[in-house]
Amino acid sequence: MNSTIELLKSHRSIRKFTDQPIPRELLVELIQAGQAAATSSHVQAYSVIHVKDQANRELIAELADGQSYVVSCAAFLVFCADMKRPTEASERAGSHVVRGMTEQLLVASVDTALFAQNVAIAAESEGLGLCYIGGIRNNPQQISDLLHLPKHVYPVFGMCLGYPAHQPDIKPRLPVEAILKEDYYTDDQALVEAFDDSMHAYYQSRKGGNKDSNWSRNLRPLFDDKLRAHMREFLVERGFEMK
Repeated sequence: MNSTIELLKSHRSIRKFTDQPIPRELLVELIQAGQAAATSSHVQAYSVIHVKDQANRELIAELADGQSYVVSCAAFLVFCADMKRPTEASERAGSHVVRGMTEQLLVASVDTALFAQNVAIAAESEGLGLCYIGGIRNNPQQISDLLHLPKHVYPVFGMCLGYPAHQPDIKPRLPVEAILKEDYYTDDQALVEAFDDSMHAYYQSRKGGNKDSNWSRNLRPLFDDKLRAHMREFLVERGFEMK
C-alpha cells in the first residue's frame, strides 16, 4: 500500500479535540483541496459555511441532537448543496433556466459530498481529525435560517475539524466481497451475517466498550423512526421541487 491508501484506510471519526486552533491558511488549503474534487459538468454546486460564532455553534449542536463536539472542535463547517450560484450564472449568460429538477438536487448533493470528502482526506493528511454531522438535517429549516441560506441552497451535513484528543479503534467495514460484485448484482446475506458477528466482536472488544449490538441492529432506527420525513417538504420549499 502507498501512503495515500494507508491514510484512507486509517479513517476513524474523531469526537474529542485538543484546544489547538487550525491556522486560517491551512483551512483555506483544505477548502482548495475540496475544490479539486470531481464536479458534474464543472457546475461546482456547493458552498461551505465556516461557523465561527460560538452561540450559533451551540445552537447547531442542540439542533443536531445535542452533539457537543460541534462546539468543542477547532472549526465547524456546514457543507451546502448550492444551485443558486450556477443557475443565476446561467441566467446571466442568457439561458432560460428551469429550476427544481430532481437531477439538480442529485448533482448538487453529489458535488457537495465529493467536495467534502476531499476536504476530509486533506485534513487527515495534515494530522487533523474530523466527524461528519448528518444531524443538522434533523432541523434543516432552523439551520438554514440561522446561516441565512437563500433559496436553492440546502445544508447537507456538517463537519467537525480539529486536532485529535483521542485515537478510537478503526471500525470494521463490510467485506469487499459484499461490495465488489462481478458483472451482476448478487445476494450477500451470508456475508452480512458474518459481518454482524465481526461487528459484535468489535463492539465487545473496543476501548471502553461493551456494546451488545451488531451492524444490522444498528441500522434499525435509520429505517424505522429516524426517517427525517420532513426532508422532502423542506427541499421543495428550498426550491428543489424534484420534478
